[in-house]
Amino acid sequence: MGKYSIKELEKLSGIKAHTIRIWEKRHKIIAPARTTTNIRFYSDDDLKKIINVSLLNNNGIKISHIADMTTDEVNQKVLEFSEAKNDVAIHIDQLIVSMIDMEEESFDKKLSNLILRFGFEKTIVEIIYPFLEKIGILWQTHNITPAHEHFISNLIRQKIIVAIDGLAIPPPTAPRMVLFLPEGEMHELGLLFYNYLARKESYRTYYLGQHVPHDDLRGVVEVHKPDWLVTSITTPVNEPVDYYFQKLSRDFPKAVICASGLQVIRHKGQKIHNVYCFSTAAEFKALIKG
Repeated sequence: MGKYSIKELEKLSGIKAHTIRIWEKRHKIIAPARTTTNIRFYSDDDLKKIINVSLLNNNGIKISHIADMTTDEVNQKVLEFSEAKNDVAIHIDQLIVSMIDMEEESFDKKLSNLILRFGFEKTIVEIIYPFLEKIGILWQTHNITPAHEHFISNLIRQKIIVAIDGLAIPPPTAPRMVLFLPEGEMHELGLLFYNYLARKESYRTYYLGQHVPHDDLRGVVEVHKPDWLVTSITTPVNEPVDYYFQKLSRDFPKAVICASGLQVIRHKGQKIHNVYCFSTAAEFKALIKG
């Protein structure tokens, strides 16, 4: 069960703490619990209700009217707005509601409908990426468990793999790209999406996935002789990013090396001639299009 401060509720819902307090006191929208030391906190149900109330209020329904609605009436109205509106913020919040309850069928249905409605690439870039950023807030505040993270990651991973499988395999003469995560790195959703983007641009990709030892990477490069190497470093690896880039550049001097991830974005080291850092999918697409 989640346990949120009012500031955490503000970050996740987008509603100012001052407004939440007004809704709470004047309209009885939610009723926070208190710790033994009299500190107020909010539950998963409170978070879900604030998200849904915010959606209705932002779409013209007065808060006094929402306060008189039953939970079923609120949920029905939210569903109507979700199906009618193109505002991605609505869909991000509804994915969070499904994630909190670990409702696989609900989450999968919403994600599938978004892909049909907006297209795969737009759904990932404009909805799933911001959604994962909000999930990061939940993780940092200890309001989701590793089970939640695995639940969500696996469902999104399945969608990306299906999308990749739907693309034609480029011919052997196409430019070659190896995609991998260094030893100790397990966050692969971004790398999977880069694999999709590269395959869509007619690159012949070799996806190695998580936790690839450097000697194994050398072996793959020796066999397939890729033009490009793509990696992502989200968590701190066994060696400084600068040193790791130097090692990649030294061992694979003929390849274009592209790197992303939180540790790469924070990296402020010296420029290495064949290493290119990027932070967004749009930047990656620009790099591989030349």
